[in-house]
Amino acid sequence: MRAVHRAVPSILLVFGCGDSGSDSAETGATSSVPSMPFTMTNEPTTPTTTTTPTTDDSATAGVTVTVSTTDPGADSTGFKFDLGDKVDLGDSDSGVVIPTCKVSDDMDATQPCADKAPPDSFDPEVQWSWMGDNGEIQAFSIPLIANLTDDNGDGAIDLCDVPDVVIQAFVSYGQWNGSLYVLDGATGAQHWKAPIIVDTTITPALGDIDADGIPEIVAFNGTTFQFTAFEHDGALKWETTAGWPEYTYGAIGMADLDNDGDVEIFAGNRIFDHNGQLVVTVGDAAGIPGFGSASAAADMDGDGDLELVLGRSAWHHDGGVLFNNPGVELGYPQVADLDADGQPEVLIETQNGITMIEHDGAIKYQDIRPNGVGPGSSNWYRPSTVHDFDGDDQAEFSVSSYDKYCVYEGDGTITWCATVLDQSGIAGSTAFDFLGDGVAEAMYADETSLYAYDGKTGAVLLQVPRSSGTIIEYPVVADVDNDGSAEVLVVSNASFTNNQTAPALQVIRDKQDRWIPARRIWNQHTYHVTNVREDGTIPQFEKPHWKGLNTYRTQAQVGAGGVCKPMPPG
Repeated sequence: MRAVHRAVPSILLVFGCGDSGSDSAETGATSSVPSMPFTMTNEPTTPTTTTTPTTDDSATAGVTVTVSTTDPGADSTGFKFDLGDKVDLGDSDSGVVIPTCKVSDDMDATQPCADKAPPDSFDPEVQWSWMGDNGEIQAFSIPLIANLTDDNGDGAIDLCDVPDVVIQAFVSYGQWNGSLYVLDGATGAQHWKAPIIVDTTITPALGDIDADGIPEIVAFNGTTFQFTAFEHDGALKWETTAGWPEYTYGAIGMADLDNDGDVEIFAGNRIFDHNGQLVVTVGDAAGIPGFGSASAAADMDGDGDLELVLGRSAWHHDGGVLFNNPGVELGYPQVADLDADGQPEVLIETQNGITMIEHDGAIKYQDIRPNGVGPGSSNWYRPSTVHDFDGDDQAEFSVSSYDKYCVYEGDGTITWCATVLDQSGIAGSTAFDFLGDGVAEAMYADETSLYAYDGKTGAVLLQVPRSSGTIIEYPVVADVDNDGSAEVLVVSNASFTNNQTAPALQVIRDKQDRWIPARRIWNQHTYHVTNVREDGTIPQFEKPHWKGLNTYRTQAQVGAGGVCKPMPPG
């Protein structure tokens, strides 16, 4: 495995409880884009330690941050995969049961998680950073994670290899065409660069679309304005003949909508087959031009197959309508059980506020704005996140609006709000229970910082400098280096201020790798665990996620038996 040394400037990672510290841009992490002081060598290195004082006189002042670029999984013995039952490989003398490298878990999430971390386990470090390549040093779309390379040389690409990171990068803010890269998840070393120009504002999707057992990547060609599929090694697979005129800031998804064993690819109001042929364009729009879309797939009517959910409307895979509410504004859909009735609801953030639609299309509430922020596309129109944030065994949702990031109960009641700086954008968020204590940490990245909040109280637990004009990106959580501990990935760009304060991609871990195990896959913007197995294969019959984890855009923990669910505290 190649080791990459990246000399990283002093980066302040703040952890602890207190105010949000919105002046993080003054902590010494800022560097202008033309002269970002990063270098690369191929020599292995030991971790370097930087102590950066802060002007804050709280308990977070003078935090020591280790910037590590060694392979954290090289001497690990505790890998945990999304496997289901372990397989006895015949070591009868020792009695050791060795896990298979293949997926066998059906993601029912019926078992409780056993792993827990100490309550003081927020001691973060930048494990590695990627500054880009050939001047392409800015990133907007979320990184994706999957196994795409045979790292251990056994002739197979599987769960025993190190996951890889798919990222898109561009040169100049406002000029979005750039390149798609695949990086080693443990070191950031570049495996390959795609041979065509891609539109980097379009979030790709990955998954096994040809039943060869290895994921492919579908992105959006920035020259032809058509969808393009790549093999796991970067070879071109196909390009569609039909385009996507409403593509701006959109996201691509994958699912077996009709349960026939072949994966469909969807974006906006269009459905393509696994060969890139247009199947149908449904009869509603999927987003406001210039503000993006991320269509969802879910079994809204309980018939076993999946509908394409645009937000105010839902459509059968053949183009027939399930429901349509033209009186509701266009917006980003999320699907979850938010009223504990056992059925999925569609949560929508439109330019007028928050709307919830029942599984049959009935409107539960419309255009509510509980935190007092007024209507407007840059105020409310953005994706949201569903998770049990506070450990009460009921799903809440989180979404930002102008200068506030809030967690809400399913009925729209505010649990807590934090002040953020995101006047420009439509950024999303995520969540993960890093400690395994039943209370998740909410994560949001605004224009200047990545934050992790206590899901119950909103107290700031983690703050990492970054910069972005915020389109529809959000932090991603996964075990990206195969060491049995979760990491956080966050992108940066120069924003409209032309001041990039962090590398294109940062991978952040706990210094002692105490964060509990996470899945090693994140395949699309509308990720919700049951939509993809950990090896990147797409289930023919997707489990209703609202009957298990009941999350959306958040990661799952894994234990010895596969995907698990943290037990509520107490």
